[in-house]
Amino acid sequence: MPGIRLFHEGALLCVADGLGGHTAGDIASKLAVSLIKDMLKEKPPPFPRHDNDLDERDEGPLPVMRAAIEKANDSLYQTNLDLVAQGRPMGTTVLAALVLPRKVYIANVGDSRCYHIRDGELIARTEDHSWVDEQVKQGLMSKAEAELDRRKNIVTRCVGTHPDITVDTYRWHIVPGDMLLLCSDGLVNMVRDTEITAEFRPSRTAAEIAQRLVALANENGGKDNITVIVANVSPHFFRMVYLRLRAFLRRHGFSLFWMIFLLLYGAGAGALGYFLRDLFPLLPL
Repeated sequence: MPGIRLFHEGALLCVADGLGGHTAGDIASKLAVSLIKDMLKEKPPPFPRHDNDLDERDEGPLPVMRAAIEKANDSLYQTNLDLVAQGRPMGTTVLAALVLPRKVYIANVGDSRCYHIRDGELIARTEDHSWVDEQVKQGLMSKAEAELDRRKNIVTRCVGTHPDITVDTYRWHIVPGDMLLLCSDGLVNMVRDTEITAEFRPSRTAAEIAQRLVALANENGGKDNITVIVANVSPHFFRMVYLRLRAFLRRHGFSLFWMIFLLLYGAGAGALGYFLRDLFPLLPL
């Protein structure tokens, strides 16, 4: 994306899951992501290193991220007022992660989730804004009951359906080799945390892990849209080359073998023909 000013080195990751059963959930999610991308053109905010008096919600880019989601909410809400006269208003969850070399900043509304993976441990870094999650927090439902409850897809906070929203923000330190997983509820409702953790193997690239998680969710039922982003934080260059080469050979190894075989066969046949031509020159008629 041209014109990025918000950071010099890093990445913006975003998951927006349109509300099922509502009007134009796909349009709501695309519009929200588009508006959030615009924040990359904002002037970089100060990144204090030692300021204990600063509210953590106002550190670094968090105010910019929060404002971008609030802008998306205003736009979607106004569109609902102008165009959605009947039916349920369009809305979407939004999970945005700004990943810098040593720190990650998160802004979240809804039940999409961010995990932090380090040394084989899966750590949930965001809280769901869902009805069952609130029941668990209030002690009215156990986590086991929440996983089986049919109402776990009901969100209590989303972008676009109300004039005002509260955006949760988080930040924490990361180190090279850490991995991040951003996903919609279509994954976490179909795949248990233990199954997710098992897919994060050192021998796999981030793309392979994401593909396997989507496939696993579909194998387990796939009852909802499944969005998955896997990011490898500051991976070693040569290790990434090695992993991508392995992945390429796993996908195309058989075809590559036959291509090399045919090239060698063609080269050998040509060389043999040239040799035989010199050894047995054509006789004049």
